[in-house]
Amino acid sequence: MIRLPNYNQISIRATSHAYLFIGPQSIGKMTVARWFAKELLTSGVDESQRAHVTDTMQRLIHPDFLVMDKLWMEEDFDDWDEIGKYSNVPQEHRSKAPKAKTDSISIDDVRALQSRLIETSSSKYLCCIIRSVERMQDSAANAFLKILEEPPSRVIFILTASSISQVLPTILSRTRVIHFHPVANTLLRPLSESLDESEANLLLHLSRGAPGRFLTLKNDPDALSAEKQLHSQAAHFWQDSTLLERSQWLLSFTKEESATLEKVLLHVGLALREMPDVQAKARFAPPFAQLIADLQTNAHKPLILQRFALALEAK
Repeated sequence: MIRLPNYNQISIRATSHAYLFIGPQSIGKMTVARWFAKELLTSGVDESQRAHVTDTMQRLIHPDFLVMDKLWMEEDFDDWDEIGKYSNVPQEHRSKAPKAKTDSISIDDVRALQSRLIETSSSKYLCCIIRSVERMQDSAANAFLKILEEPPSRVIFILTASSISQVLPTILSRTRVIHFHPVANTLLRPLSESLDESEANLLLHLSRGAPGRFLTLKNDPDALSAEKQLHSQAAHFWQDSTLLERSQWLLSFTKEESATLEKVLLHVGLALREMPDVQAKARFAPPFAQLIADLQTNAHKPLILQRFALALEAK
């Protein structure tokens, strides 16, 4: 089991009306948000009732625990039971809206949330978690800002975001910001007890200090198999591929989502790091570093990848 860092800013003795958890995806922001909400809603609760409170929170039926996580999207999420495992803020309005295919949080979503916030109940706190608050459209962010400026009594907001630069300064100024950082491999290592050494090392590399990413891959044999296959292809890329093979393999990913190319390049970088030939590693490292830098621009990706393959051939 991973021991969470000691977040001194998270305390039920001196609560703020709003928190903002900032950090990379799968780093544990939602896990800590749910833990903190449980601490708040079980504070002062009779021991015989704690298990009941915890159970209702896990099933998202506790009246004082609101979560806005997954959103209903036409054609993508049409299973209300599946959405109900992650979110319990009303979303029926999304199914009636025309072309509701976006994951962004609209002003109607904020209004649905607000209607729940004013409902009365008996708990000391009402905890509201909003995942990826940067998803808010401008109109939604402005409406939510008004709630933050004059929050309902006893409401505690726990917001998450991947990057502080994507959050409106006005929201930042009204929340207690807590940064989440990658977890050291020594703390993730206990999670790999059932894996062989090669699989464990691969997952540690791929997770990049994110416990959620590590557990997702570990618990999904198909996903882990796909990652292992991709890593094998990346190793082949450096070892004995021809210029044509290298170019074709890289170009095959340019028509897919940018996240796919990013994953491929992660494996390519890991395979380069694992190369036993130190001299070859020293030759290939500069062109690969230049590739990563070039891809940060808006230049033509196929051209950049072809130029990278040519640079490797020249080496």
